[in-house]
Amino acid sequence: MAATLAGWTFRAARPEDAAACAPLILASGVREFGFFLGAVPEAMTAFLATAFASSLGRFSWRRHRVAIAPDGRIAGVLAAHDGRLTSLDDPHVAWMLLRVFGARRTVAALLRGLVLEGELPAPKRAQTHVAHCAIDERWRGTGVFTALFEDARRAGALADGEGREVVLDVLLSNPRAAALYRRLGFVEQPRAKPVSRKLPAELESIRMRLGR
Repeated sequence: MAATLAGWTFRAARPEDAAACAPLILASGVREFGFFLGAVPEAMTAFLATAFASSLGRFSWRRHRVAIAPDGRIAGVLAAHDGRLTSLDDPHVAWMLLRVFGARRTVAALLRGLVLEGELPAPKRAQTHVAHCAIDERWRGTGVFTALFEDARRAGALADGEGREVVLDVLLSNPRAAALYRRLGFVEQPRAKPVSRKLPAELESIRMRLGR
C-alpha cells in the first residue's frame, strides 16, 4: 500500500515534530482527552505538545511514527505502547500534569484517568497497544493510515512477534474506524467487565486484537 502513495514518506517521530503531532493526537481521541484533562482544546494541545517532546511516557515522540505528505507536512500519526516498557507511564503522566496544570487540576485529572483506564486498559506485558491513530482530515479515506500502520509493522514498532498480541481500542460510536481496523485484520474482543457508571456514555469502547 505504501508504495502506491506517491510522494508520501513514513518514519519514526522526532522531538521537533511535537507542534505538528499534538493536534493530530488530540483529534485521535478528543472526547477521551476532554474527559481526562478537563481543559479547552488549546490547553490540551499545549499539554500534548509538551508531553510529546519528552523522552519518556505514553505521549513521548519515542512511541510514535508519522506519515509525511507530499508537501512535507506531517499528516498522520500513531503510537505503539509495548507492555514491557510501560511500567513508569502513570508516574510520568502525573508529573507532566502537575507541571502543566498544577496540583488541584492534576488530582482531578488522575481520578478521571482511573475511570478511563478501566475502559481503555494499559497493555499487558505480552501486548502492544496501538493508540493515537489520526490522519489529517484532508487525507482520510485515501489509504494513508493503512500505509502508516504497515510501515510501523515492518519497522518492528508493533513488536508483534511470536506469543505477543497487538491491541487497540475504538469508540462504539465510531463504526468507520472500527471497519478500517477490521480490514487491517483486527477482531473485536468480548468485554472483560461492565462499563463504569462514572464513564460518559460516549466513551464506551471496543477492544480489538490483531489476528494472525
